Amino acid sequence: MDKSYNILILGASYGSLLGTKLALAGHNVTLVCLPAEADLINAEGAIVRLPVRGRDGPVEVNSKDLPGKLSALGPADVNLADYDLVALAMQEPQYRSDGVRELLSAVAQSRLPCMSIMNMPPLPYVKRIPGVDAEACRDCYTDPTVWDGFDPALVTLCSPDPQGFRPPDEPVNVLQVRLPTNFKSARFESDEHTAILRRLQTDIEAARYNSPDGSGPIELPVKLKVHDSVFVPLAKWAMLLAGNYRCVQADDMRSIRDAVHTDPAETKAVYEWVVDLCVSLGADRGDLVPFEKYAAAAESLISPSSAARALAAGAPNIERVDRLVQTIAASHGRQLDAVDAGVALVDGWLERNRAAAG
Repeated sequence: MDKSYNILILGASYGSLLGTKLALAGHNVTLVCLPAEADLINAEGAIVRLPVRGRDGPVEVNSKDLPGKLSALGPADVNLADYDLVALAMQEPQYRSDGVRELLSAVAQSRLPCMSIMNMPPLPYVKRIPGVDAEACRDCYTDPTVWDGFDPALVTLCSPDPQGFRPPDEPVNVLQVRLPTNFKSARFESDEHTAILRRLQTDIEAARYNSPDGSGPIELPVKLKVHDSVFVPLAKWAMLLAGNYRCVQADDMRSIRDAVHTDPAETKAVYEWVVDLCVSLGADRGDLVPFEKYAAAAESLISPSSAARALAAGAPNIERVDRLVQTIAASHGRQLDAVDAGVALVDGWLERNRAAAG
């Protein structure tokens, strides 16, 4: 095997899924997280449970059993000179928090290539999308200034299609995956940086997990797929607006499954409207996920989305992909009542949450 890459991942919850896949492929990963998380991950490993076709229960993977090293640090302890690639796996509002903001600024200055696996595309990536006025989108971000130091050529986006969550009754180093689909990344502008992604794709594809139960090498789901088109990661937008954000109701939250299947005609109208927007910007319809495939996958999503859960818990800020898509559409003369109503519902929850927080 060629040399292992050293990869820094900001965020240890969803980031532990990507980190575990990279460590299984023989690369070394550092997760940036809170002290309690870091201590537990360093002591006991990151634990990821994945459903595997043909097996009754999930396969539990502990990062301590993998060929690559996975460890965790606080933001102040990172030496960026040690890394080849940075992955962004926190929720967008978290990047303005103390410590994280300073580390993000240092990442921008380091000129390391950055791959985001956030639902909300980093503002520098929006600048890479033809036909989109990134300046008009600044108000969609909790704090757009944290992105100002980045060169768009060094930022790419990976569609976070796999669905994972931290079981509420388990330690914070455990992640449960319920929808084991693939990460779909756009290339970087440079061939040199894109070559890192393609190498990671190949190594993840080839990796097998030697299960502790002695059942032999297992091919685990959730791969990294690298694409030339900047539009491929936008496939998640239709899913978010048709499912995740429509979990938000006037007075409570519903599951993604109910958001998709309670009124399938309206869901499909929202989904296809977003797909049409992406195609109008330059996306290939064949690179986007057909509605029927998404609707089938949503049958297994029996919890509210992370955005809906955060609003219900009183969060004053969440990722606003709904507002971003609405803004981009409006600049191209496109509008849909159902999308506007959904954005207004989220706005209302945030206003109430901020008022309650004083």
